[in-house]
Amino acid sequence: MSASDPSLFQLEASPAKTVAEPLSDVVGVARVQLEGSAVMELDYAIPERFISRLVVGTRVMVPLQNQRQPAVVMAILESSPHQHRLKEIASIVGARPMFTPGLLKLADWVAEYYIVPVHRVLRSMLPQAVRDKPETFLTDSHLKLVKELPAEVMDKLHKTAPMQARILETLRSHGGEATLSDLRRDLPRAVSIIKPLLKAGYITRSEVRVERDPFQTEEFLPSQALTFTEEQQSVFESVMKALQAPKEARPMLLHGVTGSGKTEVYLQAIAEVLKSGKTALVLVPEISLTPQTIERFKARFSEKKDAIAVLHSHLSDGERHDEWFKVQEGRADIVIGARSAIFAPLERLGLIIVDEEHEPSYKQEDAPRYHARDLAVVRGHIERCPVLLGSATPSLESFQNAAIGKYELLRMTKRTDGKSMPLIRIVDMRLERRKGMGVSVANAGILSEKLRNAITSRLEKREQTILFLNRRGFNTSLSCSTCGEVVQCQDCAVPMTLHKKDNRLVCHICGARRMPPTKCPACNDPALKYGGFGTERVEAAVREVFPQARMARVDTDTMQRKNQLRDTLKDFRAQKLDILIGTQMIAKGLDFPNVTLVGVLNADTALNIPDFRAAERTLQLLIQVAGRAGRGEVKGEVFVQTYAPHSPAIQFSRHNDFEGFSQQELEHRQAFKYPPYSHVVLISSRGKHEAQAEFTLTTLHKRLAAKLPPGTLMGEPSPSSLTKAHGQFRFQLMMRSDRIRPLARYIQSVVESITLPQDIIVTWDVDPVNLG
Repeated sequence: MSASDPSLFQLEASPAKTVAEPLSDVVGVARVQLEGSAVMELDYAIPERFISRLVVGTRVMVPLQNQRQPAVVMAILESSPHQHRLKEIASIVGARPMFTPGLLKLADWVAEYYIVPVHRVLRSMLPQAVRDKPETFLTDSHLKLVKELPAEVMDKLHKTAPMQARILETLRSHGGEATLSDLRRDLPRAVSIIKPLLKAGYITRSEVRVERDPFQTEEFLPSQALTFTEEQQSVFESVMKALQAPKEARPMLLHGVTGSGKTEVYLQAIAEVLKSGKTALVLVPEISLTPQTIERFKARFSEKKDAIAVLHSHLSDGERHDEWFKVQEGRADIVIGARSAIFAPLERLGLIIVDEEHEPSYKQEDAPRYHARDLAVVRGHIERCPVLLGSATPSLESFQNAAIGKYELLRMTKRTDGKSMPLIRIVDMRLERRKGMGVSVANAGILSEKLRNAITSRLEKREQTILFLNRRGFNTSLSCSTCGEVVQCQDCAVPMTLHKKDNRLVCHICGARRMPPTKCPACNDPALKYGGFGTERVEAAVREVFPQARMARVDTDTMQRKNQLRDTLKDFRAQKLDILIGTQMIAKGLDFPNVTLVGVLNADTALNIPDFRAAERTLQLLIQVAGRAGRGEVKGEVFVQTYAPHSPAIQFSRHNDFEGFSQQELEHRQAFKYPPYSHVVLISSRGKHEAQAEFTLTTLHKRLAAKLPPGTLMGEPSPSSLTKAHGQFRFQLMMRSDRIRPLARYIQSVVESITLPQDIIVTWDVDPVNLG
């Protein structure tokens, strides 16, 4: 359906009373995409008063069926087939375009590749705070001394109006000017006190825009560029070649071991980009976007106040709004952010960096289900901009792209300053169990004897320890000893986790909470027993075994106050803490020179997931966590506790042998035609009625099987690994093909040709990172 389709015109022109005759000041036609509708593009007349401001990418309000709807200008035309019957654009939103031409091209690519309407892509490109309240800025009163008052006037004020005199003295101490908010910190009644001063002409008042800066209270000490190692210098020169000839540059994959100095390469490459008058975009996984990461960039580029904008989900709506407009107004030259920062409206883009490019959190879970790493490569191609992907454990998709020459492979195999990689020791927990591991009931099955001895040694030497477990809570299950019943969430097919501090069972899928039962829900026997352990129980065990140790726990249960993570990590860096216990929040992006011991308490968690990437994820996580140890002068040591010590992922991680693992794993993937040797599309159905959800997917499977594109492999419908979530039963169907675009178009055509049950939701995920 095109913009000139008669049916679309009639939708636009209805009802007849709202159809406006062409006016003499109409000077062109704008083709717009409605933000809240799957309708394709519509044409609207451009009034003369807007012609100087209206460009492609401008957000506008347009009349549609007696309402005003937000839309984006996708093209400006000289004429339209319906030139004499068009409605006018009602208003322009914002002083500048919300979308760059490059972002509009990217939106079209995302819509086609991920099988999603373009209006949903455009909505996802703008933060909600920007979309809902464009240019709603915080303001403050700016006060300024008009002139220096004679001493006799000040003496009189001190006697007759001491608070007014205090205001004037405060302004003088601030260089003659200050905001009303500044004054109110010391003088809460400043609003009423300044009125006579304004009337007397002693001070002036004007309204100024105030930035809601998430780092306003932080002080960043400037840092200088470090001297490169030989490997860093070689990589930097390769990046410089790409910057000098961006049109010919291939995406670069930097495979650098933990501690090899990848961030320093990023910083110096960005400095060169800024020198050339261009901008830079740095993507970091949400979990790695720690205060320490931001500090390194803020400290290096501290000369310009607004040089860096930070975009991530932990900002308040106001902070996110102001940081985004800092970019849109061209004040920020560098954007650091998580997944959605790939849509930052940077112009003159000179370099895109994707750190920890293997991280699954770069994949959006809801439509549009894009992968930010892949969009970085696409945006780099659109904007003729080099792209640098970095990781100590690259995704096998990226590694294979480098192997076949699509990407340029850059390597850094050594840590900086001659530091050695940590020694990794595998602890077979089966043997520990047999010899009666644990010094108490609380510690049983959590800390092996070897790990306990290693922690004791670190405490004696005043060195620090990190203990990692990717599970929250105290116990991870509650079951009946008599009948075997496991207490599950009523809306999700998962065991509920005990959070002992609150004495509640919690579902980690939907968040449901309940009191722990006193007897089995199935057989009424009181013989209930808890199993498994999470970070809360680890903390209790460590406190019992090492009562003298200073420790903190870092997970989403404890890090709820704003800046609490920042403050905890600051204390750890200042060596006010001996032991840090946590989940993935402490696995990446941290550099603490005094950490010489890392304990991985259960390396098998990811191995047992029914996903062809389970081994790859396990290896990546172990190498990344191990990389936190030995970054200072003392060699690091890592203890990996596992019940599967002979697993290839465990063994290859022990020797930090990513390339050996990838060679073996790629052979298996190729044999079964899994990525990177194919693209996967995962089609899912879910609903409150199990039979209906299954029947819907079975029917869709039959329709798809009728005329599969050549080279497509399709499995059978089956229950998802998480069979029920949020009260909905879940089924899935996997399709694989080496040509994704024909398959995507085919899926879209089949889905659009059938009528789905109203209470069943069918979704599809192109290149999913999680199966289930």
